[in-house]
Order: sequence, then structure tokens, then C-alpha cells
Amino acid sequence: MKLSGFSTALFYLGVVTFLTSCGSGGNDKKTDSTAATDTAAKTQAVNTIVTTPVNVEVITHKVADYPKWLAAYEAHDSARVAHGLHNFIIARGFEDSNMVMVVTKVDDTAKAKEFAKDPGLKAAMKKGGVIGVPTITLYTETWQDTANIGPALRSATTLTVKDWDVWRNAFDSGRQERMANGIADRVVGHELDDNTKVSVVTALTDTTKAFAYHKSDALKKRHAAEGIIGEPHRFFFRIVKVY
Repeated sequence: MKLSGFSTALFYLGVVTFLTSCGSGGNDKKTDSTAATDTAAKTQAVNTIVTTPVNVEVITHKVADYPKWLAAYEAHDSARVAHGLHNFIIARGFEDSNMVMVVTKVDDTAKAKEFAKDPGLKAAMKKGGVIGVPTITLYTETWQDTANIGPALRSATTLTVKDWDVWRNAFDSGRQERMANGIADRVVGHELDDNTKVSVVTALTDTTKAFAYHKSDALKKRHAAEGIIGEPHRFFFRIVKVY
């Protein structure tokens, strides 16, 4: 977000509006037009929230060598496209950079499920040096904040809840508390076929505050109020490639 440049532009627009408003009454229409354009620009600039559901596939696995894996991954792109999957982001683990998370956007969920079982995918992973069994999950993202907040450390949290609606209302009520503790909500969603399996992506704008909050009694109380079952699982990562 280039806020300084945007603010400068608004300043000059304001000067022009003031000067033209000092003339004859015939300039009122220009002033109204400028004000309308100004208001529309402001609205467009701050509207970063997306609530239209988006389906994605998330694959997490460990690799022996990241550059080798990336080459094999990108060489397999035609197979993904054939199954209605489109590259979105690649992320690497904060604690273990050989833990890789891949997120692709999904056109057709049935084809995406077929792709997860495709022998060709298994062969491509083997060629790329994937270690162990990958985790492949289809999610429906129901809320996103698309504002650019830079390279902050991210956290992908998966958890199980008793009831999606109850959890969502309680979770939303805690947004200001999270922000005060260095945590900015980025994505909220659930598994495609089970909305009690929840996924939340956040950005850690202040890691010291955020890590302390993760261990706090305040968060434990909030989890209880949200109806969370068991302990949430967090994967800390940094985005290394955006398509």
C-alpha cells in the first residue's frame, strides 16, 4: 500500500477543488464530480476484505532440497492445470525451512480430489525429493484480508470446533484483542466437507507479543468460549513465492 503517494494525490485534488470552488457557480458540478471520485478512490483503497468463498488446496510436506523440489514442482504444472488447480503461493517453515506449504486455487473440487490420488502426483513428489507422507487438504476460505502488510511471519492454525457458527462469532469478537497482541487476521476458512475442521492464517506483526499471547491464559479462556476441541496446531511460515 503506497499510502504516502495516495495522500499526496488527495492533497492536490483538495487544492484544485478549493480553487475551482472560489469561481462562478458553474464550477459546482466539477467540485461535486471531484468529491465523488475522491470518495470512490478512498473506498476502493481501504476495501481489502473478501467474503466471497474461495476453494483452495493446501499441501504440506518436507523436502530434502528446496531448489530441486521447486524445479520438479513447476515442471508438473500442466498436470495441475488439467485438474483445475492454479498456483497461488509457496511458503517455507520458520523453524524448518525444508517444510514446504503449497497453496493452489481450485476451479473444480471433484478434479482436485482426483489429483490428490493421481499416481503422477506421487511420482512427481518422489522426483522432487519429498520426504515422508504429505498432508493434502481442500479448504473453503470464507474470509480474507488482502491488504499488503509486508513479509511478516505467518501462522497457519488448524483446529477442531464444536460448531462453526458459534466459533466464528466468538473468534470475530476477539479480533481487536489479537491485533493488540501483534496478530493480524489474514484468512479464515474450513475443510471443504467438514466445517468443524477450521483453518486460520494470521500475520505476526509483533512476534514477541504474539508468541506470549499464544501461551497466555487469556487465549485459553477464549478457546474455551469458542468451543475448540483439543489443542490447535500451528505452522509458522514465510511466503517465498507468489504466482
